[in-house]
Amino acid sequence: MSGRLASFKGPSTPSSSPVAAKSPAASPSRAIESTYHRKIRSALQELRAITETWDDLVLLDGLKAARSLVDTRTDLDNALALIPDGQPRHRLVGPKLAVMEKRIAELDAVTAKLKKQFRRMSTVIDGMEAVLIEAHKAKGWHWVSEEPLWVSWSLEKFVSSVPDLLVPYHRSLNTHLELVDILRSHLVSFEHARDALATWADQPWLEDDGWEATWEDLCAAEIERWATR
Repeated sequence: MSGRLASFKGPSTPSSSPVAAKSPAASPSRAIESTYHRKIRSALQELRAITETWDDLVLLDGLKAARSLVDTRTDLDNALALIPDGQPRHRLVGPKLAVMEKRIAELDAVTAKLKKQFRRMSTVIDGMEAVLIEAHKAKGWHWVSEEPLWVSWSLEKFVSSVPDLLVPYHRSLNTHLELVDILRSHLVSFEHARDALATWADQPWLEDDGWEATWEDLCAAEIERWATR
């Protein structure tokens, strides 16, 4: 929990597992949605959109560029192996190097966009903390920490839990930066390049801890009108 949230001296950060749904009558906050309800739902929907953009960058743009880079480098190595010693090679090497440098530039562009998405994610989470502070001042600690917003999770529970999402995405970002550095080298072996491609596509840090694994079903169960875009 951030320093700002810790200053409330409220309950410790709760488990991310949703509690069994309560009946509508058990949640006074659900009768009429406040601006706090709308802001939290909007923020979480924006986080979902950011993670969808993240996956598109990695699995579409990034993977396409990485595979093309590895394929072009492999094609060049194979072609050079067929040229007899003493024969000129620059006509073959030049165009292939140009393609590879273009693909490396595309990978650098992808990682730059991933950094931007991570900054957006952090900004959205900061905004959720600001909503909690605002609601605390207006409605008191009991309302933000005990009253369910919709089903069972309180505003404080949403806000104190969501920063955990930053950890796997930050690790994933660092992994992609490392993989680009591996693929950037024209001396990388085919085996290492192949392993880098596999890790790029797998996004191992997000498999168990990314948005889809930890938040999508929870939000669908806990937030009314969650599917609304």
